[in-house]
Amino acid sequence: MKNLTPVFYISFFLSIIFILWGALTPSHLESVSTSIQTSLQVKFGWLHHFTGGIIILFVISLALSKYGHIKLGKDDDEPEYSTFSWFAMLFSAGMGIGLVFWGVAEPLSHYYDPPIGEAQSLEAAKNALSLTFFHWGLHPWAIYALVALALAYFTFRKNLPGVISASFYPLLGDYVKGPIGIIIDTVAVFATVFGVATSLGFGAIQIIGGIHYLNNDFPNGLNMQIIIISGITILFMISVLSGIGKGMKWISNINIILAILLVLFLLVLGSTSLLLHQFTSSLIRYAEFLPKIIFSLAPLSMKGSKWIHDWTIFYWAWWVAWSPFVGSFIARISKGRTIREFVIGVLAVPTVFCALWFTVLGGTGIHLEMFGTGEIWQATDQGINAEIALFAVLNQMPFQTITSILSIILIGTFFITSADSATYVMGMQTTNGMLNPPKQIKAIWGMVQAAAATVLLWAGGLHALQSAVISSAFPFTLILFFIMISLYKELREENIKI
Repeated sequence: MKNLTPVFYISFFLSIIFILWGALTPSHLESVSTSIQTSLQVKFGWLHHFTGGIIILFVISLALSKYGHIKLGKDDDEPEYSTFSWFAMLFSAGMGIGLVFWGVAEPLSHYYDPPIGEAQSLEAAKNALSLTFFHWGLHPWAIYALVALALAYFTFRKNLPGVISASFYPLLGDYVKGPIGIIIDTVAVFATVFGVATSLGFGAIQIIGGIHYLNNDFPNGLNMQIIIISGITILFMISVLSGIGKGMKWISNINIILAILLVLFLLVLGSTSLLLHQFTSSLIRYAEFLPKIIFSLAPLSMKGSKWIHDWTIFYWAWWVAWSPFVGSFIARISKGRTIREFVIGVLAVPTVFCALWFTVLGGTGIHLEMFGTGEIWQATDQGINAEIALFAVLNQMPFQTITSILSIILIGTFFITSADSATYVMGMQTTNGMLNPPKQIKAIWGMVQAAAATVLLWAGGLHALQSAVISSAFPFTLILFFIMISLYKELREENIKI
């Protein structure tokens, strides 16, 4: 196949070795990945935490600076996609399955096991949502925005290849075309494989868990999870082969509509006034809370320090692992927008929607726990079945069967859009930035993703997924710092043209 670079062969070879390792000796893979995860969390957890805070300050500063009016493209370029489709695609690619998986489970977990204060108290209920916003708010979207901003700027304005290593051109010059550039792009592809595999594993676990919750006769186990991964892999392969303007665009639009309908259903038929009050009050708490914890690894107690490592460090690693593919995909669909428009769109709109999402799903779950029978927490705590928390909430609402089925479809569409955008991006990164990679390459990376998700489930399920994402994200965390330096260095040259 033409246009393949050494990055493809090296990344593919490393991925196959990992897949064979997990398939042949799953217990050994779980043991090694757990050991690496623990070591990285203890020794370098501070780096993930520090990186997220610095990136938020950096991208917001760029948007507010004199560089904000610079276009991601030539001065006369216009956006390729409508604002709605743009939001739908970046949101579907940027959050995906995790939003549905943790929508109810995480706020409930913080309510029953808060980092500070008394569990199951009114204060714990108030803090649960703002703590969840901390993980799903500005941090992930700022990390995505940084990578996307650099790629879009260097690709569409500076006419460089759409690969991660091209962002280093102001620092390395033509050296990015050699071994250093190959290493950078290989790290990006490898992080993407396991960042997406983690999400696909979450999706398979939740789809089977939801179906089993609706019908106890339906088998719930690894075999069914593998069947689900195989079936949806076929669907997202059809989508990715049809191109961004067709399959990906339409599925993303359907995806966002289903998500909005689910939120509206719970909002209208649930405790509407209470949820709206929680939404505004929790956003205010999040704004007050963010400056205090943004660089802190131990919020007020040793218990808080453990909470940071168990929750926050995992999330920061997950967002970093997702950033090469989400950033590349957002860059691809953002040509013609100004830096200011881009940053505001990528940070503000998804952050507010995520806050509303967790308020409605998580707030409903907490309300039902405080004033109901406690069935939801039993579903998420006994047996650690976080995947069925959403279905436990829907089971206490009208039309539970219909809404549960629609939720399973929503998980499936998130599965497709996440995997779809990832295969497209890995195709770009391994063909020297081709804006329309060959279909065969995208198909290969689609199968690699599905295989990686399968062996991680085989090697240890949820824990193996978390270990893999933390381990694969660490090298790319270092790359993010250099992307900030390189982008700022090149933007300073724009002073001549302003």
